[in-house]
Amino acid sequence: MSGVLRGLLVTGITAVGLVLGLPATSASAAPDGNGADVSHPQCGDDLPDGQAFGVVGVNGGVATTANPCLPAQLQWAWDSTGTVAGQPPAQLYVNTANPGGVRELVTTWPTDGETPYGRCDGRNSPACSWEYGWERARTTVTDFFLPAAEAAGVDADPAHYSWWLDVESENTWQSGTPAGQARNRAALEGMAAYLIARGGEVGVYAVPAQWRQIVGAVTWDSNLYRLDSWLPGAATASGAAANCRRDPLTNGGEVAIAQYVDGDQDVNVPC
Repeated sequence: MSGVLRGLLVTGITAVGLVLGLPATSASAAPDGNGADVSHPQCGDDLPDGQAFGVVGVNGGVATTANPCLPAQLQWAWDSTGTVAGQPPAQLYVNTANPGGVRELVTTWPTDGETPYGRCDGRNSPACSWEYGWERARTTVTDFFLPAAEAAGVDADPAHYSWWLDVESENTWQSGTPAGQARNRAALEGMAAYLIARGGEVGVYAVPAQWRQIVGAVTWDSNLYRLDSWLPGAATASGAAANCRRDPLTNGGEVAIAQYVDGDQDVNVPC
């Protein structure tokens, strides 16, 4: 997310490398009433200060890795002013994916599990896609977030955070056919189901065009349908304000945050 959607938006599957190090003191202050987001690309960088809310990427660019600077960045998020109603001071985002089409190349594709789509048997199916999403969310919470929160000495209850599903074409997805989109939706539904089961407030982050390509139409019976949206892609504060008035990614939700880039800093406008 942060550092990925700057300049021209590209499509494809890429591997995002980790940048090691710890955050320094502070960068420029976030504009009054706005938030900021950071993740592994900001390891070793000065971080914003004065933000109303801070959103931290739990993963290291892909759904199976951890942000190496997560403890320090969680502390940064909890230093947010918390002055915007409806925006928790510390929020999180998680990388998402569905590698079912290349499952022979990964070690994390599930081989069993009961899901709303039936039993997963290891095939490239909606059931195994859902199970994959559930397991990626579970690992992100239990193996990455919880140890980092405890190390940072901050609130470690997943129910006390907003969790955003970061959906970008730079991660691994199945083809944009209706069947591939259905499996992609199932993976996101599995992630959302786990986070909701842990008591978290869940939303979705994506460029609308990429969302349509990856996910397709979300119907009322999906647990994604009523999730709020966080829309990136603006280059200015006025552009972000305009995005606040755009349609949400799902018809049952609302646009809650719009992001723009100011130099090297992601600024998030509450809608």
